[in-house]
Amino acid sequence: MTQPLDRRQRTGRMRRVVVVIPSALTLGNLFLGFWAMISAYRGNFTWAGWFIVFAGVLDMLDGRVARLSDAGSRFGAELDSLVDLISFGVAPAFILYFLEFQNAGRFGWVLVYLYVVATAVRLARFNVLSSAGPAGAWFTGLPSPAAGMTLAVYFPFSQTPWYRASLAYLDLQHEGLTVLMLLLAVLMVSNVKYPRWPRIGLRTWSGRWGIALHLAILGGAILAPTRFLFPLGVGYMALGIVRALVLGLLDRNELPQASE
Repeated sequence: MTQPLDRRQRTGRMRRVVVVIPSALTLGNLFLGFWAMISAYRGNFTWAGWFIVFAGVLDMLDGRVARLSDAGSRFGAELDSLVDLISFGVAPAFILYFLEFQNAGRFGWVLVYLYVVATAVRLARFNVLSSAGPAGAWFTGLPSPAAGMTLAVYFPFSQTPWYRASLAYLDLQHEGLTVLMLLLAVLMVSNVKYPRWPRIGLRTWSGRWGIALHLAILGGAILAPTRFLFPLGVGYMALGIVRALVLGLLDRNELPQASE
């Protein structure tokens, strides 16, 4: 009689460990976001940006681990949203504030505050849509991790020789960052559609395409992170804008012409 009980006890312990893993990854995400804010306050903007990138990796992993292990819960979803607000809303805003806007007076803190508000609204809407039904192939609005990581890796990108040789001479860093921050905030709360990460697998062409895309991004992130990640974020942001403009033009052309 003791052996079946021992098996059930081991199964119960293993189940509790599996359930805890996604939340542990989420709290690791929070730790990295908090560490990024401390690094930005100390003026170490390069590592502050990388900590946000690492937080994004953990944010991707916690959801996938929860789905694969069937350990998702309402508690985990709410915790994930609260952590994302800090790691991809407050922390990137801190980085940009200490990097560029702390001497801009009221305009500086209002700008970063608007970005944080947009992140909070984006996450709240995502929770409402997720509870209403299964997730589709597209996000409504720019995902907050994509927006936060794009801002966070700007400084490492700005230190590359390519940036200094081709863009820095324009002396538009302050204006450019202002436009970028406002554009990211607007896109997060907009209805512009953005594609989700494709699923990976070997049985279908879409799965193979997903593997190729993951490997390409992983290779670029490892081989040339300072030159690759910021253009990747800007390109993803532009993808939604271009798609929305093209669809808008096509819909306008398909409208019936008014009779004379």
